[in-house]
Amino acid sequence: MDQFLIEGGRPLSGSVGISGAKNAALPAMAAALLTSERVTLHNVPRVRDIGTLRSLLDELGVDSSVTHEDHGNRVEIEARQLLNPVAPYELVKQMRASVLVLGPLLARFGHARVSLPGGCAIGARPINLHLKGLEALGATITMDHGYVDARADGLKGTAFYFDTVSVTGTENLMMAATLAAGETVLENAACEPEVVDLGHLLQEMGAQIEGLGTGRITIRGVARLRGARHVIIPDRIEAGTFLAAAAITGGEVTLLNVEPKHLAAVVAKLAEVGVEIDSSAPPPPGARWGTLRTRNAGPLRAADVTTQEYPGFPTDMQAQYMALMTQAEGTAVITETIFENRFLHALELARLGADITVDGRRALVRGKTPLSGANVQASDLRASASLVLAGLAAQGETVVDRVYHIDRGYERIEEKLTKLGARIKRISEG
Repeated sequence: MDQFLIEGGRPLSGSVGISGAKNAALPAMAAALLTSERVTLHNVPRVRDIGTLRSLLDELGVDSSVTHEDHGNRVEIEARQLLNPVAPYELVKQMRASVLVLGPLLARFGHARVSLPGGCAIGARPINLHLKGLEALGATITMDHGYVDARADGLKGTAFYFDTVSVTGTENLMMAATLAAGETVLENAACEPEVVDLGHLLQEMGAQIEGLGTGRITIRGVARLRGARHVIIPDRIEAGTFLAAAAITGGEVTLLNVEPKHLAAVVAKLAEVGVEIDSSAPPPPGARWGTLRTRNAGPLRAADVTTQEYPGFPTDMQAQYMALMTQAEGTAVITETIFENRFLHALELARLGADITVDGRRALVRGKTPLSGANVQASDLRASASLVLAGLAAQGETVVDRVYHIDRGYERIEEKLTKLGARIKRISEG
């Protein structure tokens, strides 16, 4: 397994381009199952999870190709026919987002057999809302041998209320409802930018959808969808991670290819702790997205934070914020409301010298504490990012093990950090 070797203590400086959003690209790729025509996606990040979903599409008998472009990859998908309706455990266990093929397969082909994703390092994250919603649309759901078997002889529009906000649940049902007869109304739906981006793609494919970005989404089913070309939005979590990296090292960094409005909660919190972020700079000529410039106005100040559904502070930035708070003056209380068991990185940060006490879904971070390099181990995607950030601020050498986690969602993060002046390199074993 690969490792990162980090020599900390160097402020980051320069500019970095933000990749396309993995969490927008994955449902967009699944949406290509809804049509027999070609779907072309631009600005797709070069990350491990994209490769995993491509492997799953191959398993289903779908043709796909990848072409390198200046900004991300171009992925072309043609689901002319379905050779196999089964999403096997061997692939689903690698990435929970694989469950996103369930709704499209059922809507277009009338049958889907998808492995239950099981638990993961940050909590169980069950798919019961996906299944309840599909049953409300008229599907018959059975479970055997660890698989969900869904069948339908034509889905029918319905009204469905999410007991809790579910991003992938909203995406799965929204995709399924595009080919259902009649009108479907999703209440308490997710408002995340990635959900909106998927909705825009579906509209480009001919879907009739209203209410994107609100808690009430209305879909009027159509007989068929067509192919489309679509540009994936920038990754707001990668952007937030680089903002935190600049702050924790006391550096000045310009982020290119970002959508500032998607980062409002993160920018507001960083401003509260003493980070200046300027979004007024014009983007480079021909750029589709905006620019953010960041610098520290002085010593970092501790501030409490509670993770929330969008537009609140994202759970996927919680670990990075915890690393940042180890270098802030005072005490910060971090409350995690989205996932249970998402503080595993706290123990690893403590190995670097952090003073963190975890009590259930609350973590108390006392700063400012000097960090010193050590061997640490990543437990999940965002935890690995927090350890990299802490390593950048620590004195001496930090070795981060199991960086395959970070490869799932960050495109060549060590190369981007190196361009900003960090001393970080990948060590490949075996």
